[in-house]
Amino acid sequence: MRNLRVNGMNCANCVRHVTEAIQKVPGVSNASVSLEGRRASVQWKAGAPENVAAVVEAVKDAGYEAEEAGEDDDTCSGTHDDWQIGLWLGVAVTVFLMAGEWIFRIGEETWFEWASFALAGCVQAFSGARFYRGAWNQIKVGNSNMDTLVALGSTTAFSYSAWALFSGAGGHLYFMEASAIITLISLGHWLEARVSTKATGTLKALLNLAPKTARKLISSNGESGESDVPISSLARGDRVALRPGDIVPVDGVVLEGESAIDESMLTGESIPVEKKAGADVLAGTALVNGRLVMRVTVTGQETALAHVIAAVQRAQSSRADIQRIGDQVSAVFVPIVVVIAIVAGLAWGLAPAWAGHVHDVLSPIFWHISAPAGTAAGFIIAAAVLIIACPCAMGLATPAAIMAGANAAARRGILIRDGVALEKAGKIMAVVFDKTGTITEGRPAVAQTWQNPDFAGGDARPLAAALARHSTHPISAAIAGISNQDVALRDWEEIGGAGLSATASGAGLPSCIVRLGSLRWLKDNEADVGPGGAFIEEWRGQGATVIGLTSGKNLLALFAVRDAVKRNAAGVVRQLQAEGRKVYLVTGDHPQTAASIARQAGIAEDHVFAEVRPEQKAEFVGKLQQRGERVAFVGDGINDAPALTRADLGVAVSRASDIAREAADVILLKSDIEAVPEALSLARTTLKIIKQNLFWAFFYNALGVPLAALGFVSPIFSAAAMGASDLIVIGNAMRLLRWRSPAPTGN
Repeated sequence: MRNLRVNGMNCANCVRHVTEAIQKVPGVSNASVSLEGRRASVQWKAGAPENVAAVVEAVKDAGYEAEEAGEDDDTCSGTHDDWQIGLWLGVAVTVFLMAGEWIFRIGEETWFEWASFALAGCVQAFSGARFYRGAWNQIKVGNSNMDTLVALGSTTAFSYSAWALFSGAGGHLYFMEASAIITLISLGHWLEARVSTKATGTLKALLNLAPKTARKLISSNGESGESDVPISSLARGDRVALRPGDIVPVDGVVLEGESAIDESMLTGESIPVEKKAGADVLAGTALVNGRLVMRVTVTGQETALAHVIAAVQRAQSSRADIQRIGDQVSAVFVPIVVVIAIVAGLAWGLAPAWAGHVHDVLSPIFWHISAPAGTAAGFIIAAAVLIIACPCAMGLATPAAIMAGANAAARRGILIRDGVALEKAGKIMAVVFDKTGTITEGRPAVAQTWQNPDFAGGDARPLAAALARHSTHPISAAIAGISNQDVALRDWEEIGGAGLSATASGAGLPSCIVRLGSLRWLKDNEADVGPGGAFIEEWRGQGATVIGLTSGKNLLALFAVRDAVKRNAAGVVRQLQAEGRKVYLVTGDHPQTAASIARQAGIAEDHVFAEVRPEQKAEFVGKLQQRGERVAFVGDGINDAPALTRADLGVAVSRASDIAREAADVILLKSDIEAVPEALSLARTTLKIIKQNLFWAFFYNALGVPLAALGFVSPIFSAAAMGASDLIVIGNAMRLLRWRSPAPTGN
């Protein structure tokens, strides 16, 4: 990880621009940018060169200043302290000037006017310096932003007042307003930074999960010992000792010992998981008790924790399609506001009678304020227009909600790929479940075996187990465990969604092709499964999957493989249906087996589709889409990639160690499908908040700018309203961090 100091950021919108600029640099894996500390932390992809110069250049091209800082360099806190000093200087000056004008009524005394000029000048020079730098940096790259409006508005009020003071023109001076503009906006951004920090809390917590060192086991002169080493030095195959309270440094497998491990920081599962020899352990999880010795299997950016961090970072810095509305308006917003300010200023300065008449006509509808007269009116009205306009609110409307929504989801063990996926999840109308490992537990076992009495070889189980041993499918794993005896096979092949075939010799058979798989596939290969008809009907009626073993056309054995329906499957289906979504079950199993599973899960019989091959699942999703449905496909990732990709939203139910499933839009880090309605409900709420934010941002500007141009809003009120609009947008998004899943409808 490399750190940079970034100057010129004044709000959360600036943070977003800097983050996007860094993320576009080739080789960058993650970027975390802090507004409070003016600091950026950059992580690089494994094997990629750390091109810090390219990152610095990208930040400069975005209109900000950047330079490299040390890993533990605290000098950036000095910049933070300077910013705080400027803020509180502005507060002190503004309070003093307000008291003089509003309480003690000494605003027109000569000594107070000159004191106001001196104090307001200090605020402009120190407190306002960051706004002027930001505006200048944006102008240099051909952009304009909120800093441009603040700098123009404050300078307008201060410059006019200074001219009036030095020329003796008389009239009210606006040094207090010039100071208040910078102070109130700075105060709003300070509050905004503190609030935004909470929205990124999950990502920061994840970044701090992995320890700096590990207790590596070493051998020397026939004796073994422990040595604390940096985790960056660990390599695959190294052995690491873990004690109670330790954080697992990298992914690995347990060699010795037993312990309960808290995985809640990754999966959202509050109950510790028991681990013993052969179990996987993940970086960032914590030992509750016991001692373990683990062998390192994955390091660096390939660990589960690194994938989680990358997913959260990607979601936080991504854009949803709906954000294009705000982006399109923001791109032309500042120039339009400047034009409106100039027109309003000229109208009030050159034709005050006409402008005042328009104000008086409308005042019964709104309210009346004592607008300044003559030249002063032109400058002050222009300043009010410039200040009240707030492109930040539009720029933050979507990313603030996406950031909070992604954090809220990650806390629950739900990883959302990006803002587009979050937006799509909020519009889902139909949910299609795969069966094995999704509706069912994914741990099938052989419940009963039937052998053809005409089979001369005696026991067919070793042959079936040998065929299944090389497959990773859960049903194959179940059959592989029924025998340890080895059988010679050659030309082994797996046919997706159908079964396994090979050429076998021995086991009472001449050299021939043997097949293990679905009965439909065996029939397609002209096998006769008739002798096992009674066995097939009995176990299909109990929801079991019946797998056949054949030699040529002859049936050798049948295996009833049963996988329990997840205890909460029925409650999940009811909850989805209660929210107005259609629920479907699609499986490659026999219709009778599929119907039994669907009854237990509460899925309507006419929404069950059986004997569907993996490639046909994608076609089924496409048919639903052609009917106008927005479809989510939920699978465990095994043979489901085509359907996950074809669906509007692909949801992978997986273990945390398998989170790098590229086909899915949403990844559930625990196999509990209760997270499916939770993820969809959270996404729907996030989309609702995005729309609320966009409405507020448009409403605020559509109302505020005309009111300021017509003389109904003072510059001080404009500054307060501008800061408040940003806080309203961020505060509304922050509600997602307190979001609670709707109560389940029962199991």
